[in-house]
Amino acid sequence: MSGSEINDSEGRRLSTTVWTALDRKAGAVIELTIKQLRNKTSTWTVFGVSTLLLLLLSAFYVDSVRDGFESIDNDGDSVDYDGDGYPLGQERKYGSSDFNPDEYPGSGLFIPEGEIYYNGPRSHTGNHSWDADGPSLFSGSWDNILDYYPEGDEPCPEIIDELLENTPYGWSPYSCVMANGDRYLQFLRFDGNGTLTVAQGWYAIFGVVTERFQVLPDPPEAYIDEDGIDWDPNNPSSSQGFDDDGDCTRSEYPEQVAADNDDSNRNRIPCDVLWTRGADGSVIQIQPDMLVDEDPVDSELMGESSHRSFIIITGKIAFAMIIGIFLPLFLALGLIRDESENGTLHYLLSKPIHRGEFIVYRLSGYLIFAGGFVLLMSLLMALVTVFLGPEGNRLADFNVWFGIGAVTVLSLAAYGSIFNAMGLMSPKYGVYLALIYGVYEFAMAVMTLFGAELVPVISVSHWSLQMIDAVVLVAWPDTIMLSQMSTAFNIDSGLGFFWRPPLHTFGTGSPAFAIGLSITVLLAFISLPILVGQSIFKRREID
Repeated sequence: MSGSEINDSEGRRLSTTVWTALDRKAGAVIELTIKQLRNKTSTWTVFGVSTLLLLLLSAFYVDSVRDGFESIDNDGDSVDYDGDGYPLGQERKYGSSDFNPDEYPGSGLFIPEGEIYYNGPRSHTGNHSWDADGPSLFSGSWDNILDYYPEGDEPCPEIIDELLENTPYGWSPYSCVMANGDRYLQFLRFDGNGTLTVAQGWYAIFGVVTERFQVLPDPPEAYIDEDGIDWDPNNPSSSQGFDDDGDCTRSEYPEQVAADNDDSNRNRIPCDVLWTRGADGSVIQIQPDMLVDEDPVDSELMGESSHRSFIIITGKIAFAMIIGIFLPLFLALGLIRDESENGTLHYLLSKPIHRGEFIVYRLSGYLIFAGGFVLLMSLLMALVTVFLGPEGNRLADFNVWFGIGAVTVLSLAAYGSIFNAMGLMSPKYGVYLALIYGVYEFAMAVMTLFGAELVPVISVSHWSLQMIDAVVLVAWPDTIMLSQMSTAFNIDSGLGFFWRPPLHTFGTGSPAFAIGLSITVLLAFISLPILVGQSIFKRREID
């Protein structure tokens, strides 16, 4: 046998292997599928709407980045509810009420010693500061009316002869002098040594007022970004935080209440923040005492938290929930059904090809075409956020966007397989079944966003969204901490709502495990409809 014959024999064997035959059949069907999808008006309509959606989201992002992140009053203590000129934060530090204009820093703090109650004795005698809530008579030495009320030196009108039995609400003035020298009053705080008699059904409080002194009002701006988050990431201590503005330690309170500190996190350390760490050292929970680290500098945290929130929201809602569900609905439902209706299926199956293979090749063509579009969109979104995002290491954005693109491609494959099987089960009503299933998947995605764990597990969207959560945690390991900061310190970034640690880790807490489990479940969602479609397709006669 000559050398040329040997070479020719080897060439024939190579050209007739199973793999090359498979390559030829697969390549032909995939190429035809891509060509058909490329020439369909509905394909470009769906692509155009998806691109427009992402462009709008990018425009909102660019606009927010350009405007910056304005500082806000996270804890609401820059307001002045009672209009006395002193912000709530300043009133807190001095122990006065911001809901009573006769109490303000320096006015003296009223400390109750007793009361004339509704059902008890109606009179009390002594030298006190009195706080009368309703119609009352005072007999004795009148020192002064506290705060802004009128002096009340006018004679009382004759109409109040029986004032303790029937006096209308809101009668003015707040006090007046009776003919015998006693004083009528209501809704008034004053100093006096004598006897106060209160009308039936009303009450009064008596006590002392601490020393009065002058305090100038602080500007409201002083209570915005006034108490930042104080913690050392390299310090393993669980107790951190510092009351920068003194409204928890009450350093400027009167001596009588200065020791009344807060320990709402119950770690027996007043006015601190309890940082709980996981086994790997990451922060998993933050519990601040009230009024400690309560108004962080928004420019330091809001930028990064909002940036990540935008990526997560876009990845979950725009990619996984909208593009991932509705793109297959338009492109994959008729992969085989349309060929059967058009009469081209007989030609496609005239070559020796297994019908199960045919389904896989058609889905592969659809996935290459639609998946390529999704990956391109995720790359463009990555470029937007990397170059326009806040300062810091933005290379992790590429990893997150690539993960979002990969998750969406898996969703495209799963929904494509399911919708294709529905089209095979009922060529006439398959579109309605697919629409119902699409609505179901969207509802399960919404339930997952709101934290449902059990009901949505039998859905593609649930596992896709969990996979995005896991990808985020792999790329940004400190996301748990940022999410906890958003919740603990009232940072309205959306991170605490739209992102949560992956649910299904079998107690490991590992995002890599969650990714592996999610891929396994999604592969099952891809494979089972293909087997069902193959069984239906195998028994169907081709016209």
